[in-house]
Amino acid sequence: MNYLEQALDWCVQKVGSVLVTLVFVYIGFRLIKVIQKFLKKSLQKAGIEPGVITFLSSFVNIALKIVILLSAAAGLGFKVTSVLTILGSAGVAIGLALQGSLSNLAGGVLILVLKPFRVGDYIIEDSKGKEGTVTAIDIFYTKLLTPDNRVVVIPNGTLSNTSLTNVSKETKRRLDLTMSVDYAQDIKEVKRVIYEVLAGNEKVLEKEPVSIFLQSFDASAIVMGIRFWVKTEDYWDVKWELQEKFKEAFDENGIAIPYNHVDVMVLEKEMKPEEEKTPIN
Repeated sequence: MNYLEQALDWCVQKVGSVLVTLVFVYIGFRLIKVIQKFLKKSLQKAGIEPGVITFLSSFVNIALKIVILLSAAAGLGFKVTSVLTILGSAGVAIGLALQGSLSNLAGGVLILVLKPFRVGDYIIEDSKGKEGTVTAIDIFYTKLLTPDNRVVVIPNGTLSNTSLTNVSKETKRRLDLTMSVDYAQDIKEVKRVIYEVLAGNEKVLEKEPVSIFLQSFDASAIVMGIRFWVKTEDYWDVKWELQEKFKEAFDENGIAIPYNHVDVMVLEKEMKPEEEKTPIN
């Protein structure tokens, strides 16, 4: 009963302090938002990358909120120094408990320093196959937007410790295609038709090398390899368009595209007299 009375007395005595503290926290959090906006505008004017801006904004937001909450606790009479001392002595345990978060934080710093990708790049995370356009690099996570408009959130620690493919890092890409033709076709004629199709496409880079070669002999077809260069942003459009154009050009020039087929031979067995069935009366 004494503990309850003491708690009630403490609440009555601290009502004013609690109200002041709540107002202090509210105003402090509002000021943090103002500071974040000012920081973003300043960094944008300075030409800093969007990924760095997002990371620093998240870091400042968390750091200032911790300062405000500690100040509020001190205003209510809590011994903040004692809390910090306890946290310091328990640093190892806290470090183990927050190992994943600290790894993500360190990973975010490495990503911003080494710049394997930036906001706006299309990347593929090789270990899990997650891919998409980078929309944000936060303090702990990186967000990707997939082509079908899904948001994928990947820990920074994962991205900094595994291999990834940056698809849009370079301005041009080599496009590799294969086309199958019948064994009876003239290879020189096939190459001529393929060259004509490539030459008629404006998105195929003229100054880059073009290779057309016999890639392999398959069971039912000769496989022709085709290599040429396009702008990175045109990669998929050109791939889909040319596959259709190759089919149309092959049809116009009488070039057959084979498909797997099986010849079945049926051997009739001559029945012996004793194997013949006797009629039923």
